[in-house]
Amino acid sequence: MSVWLGVDLGDARVGLALSDPELTLAHPAGNVEAHGDSFRALDAVVDVIERSDVSRVVIGLPLLLNGTEGSSARKARRWGRSLGRRLESSMQDAATDDGNRRSGGAVPPIAFQDERLTTVTAHGHLRQASLDGRRHRPFVDQESAVIILQAALDAAVGDPREREPHVG
Repeated sequence: MSVWLGVDLGDARVGLALSDPELTLAHPAGNVEAHGDSFRALDAVVDVIERSDVSRVVIGLPLLLNGTEGSSARKARRWGRSLGRRLESSMQDAATDDGNRRSGGAVPPIAFQDERLTTVTAHGHLRQASLDGRRHRPFVDQESAVIILQAALDAAVGDPREREPHVG
């Protein structure tokens, strides 16, 4: 079974989250250091996709509060296109060298998920977990990725509470 990968882009770190194989729950999968530019993290994200047999990538789309796309959203879309090209190249390389690459051979689809206020929500989750505010930084990006991925999973498969039969 394959899983979905959630991505929260940042210039310092790119936060990652993976789903369970049933596509029900998202969980933190760490950060990739971006060293001032999220595009530097592309190869490491490709490695995660290949190692984890990812079938869909969900990238946070930082819309403006009014719902329109600004420069950050355009950058996220460029990052997604770059990721797609790297994955295609990696798949072609795997076909020629029979390396330890994804067995499926297909590039997973890349989707975007509205990520407005996810960082605020992530900080709230970390406070609820009694993590000192000064210690949030290493965890907030991957927690944001969890929120992004969980929203995509819920939208794709529906809220489990909605699947229970209604009485009356």
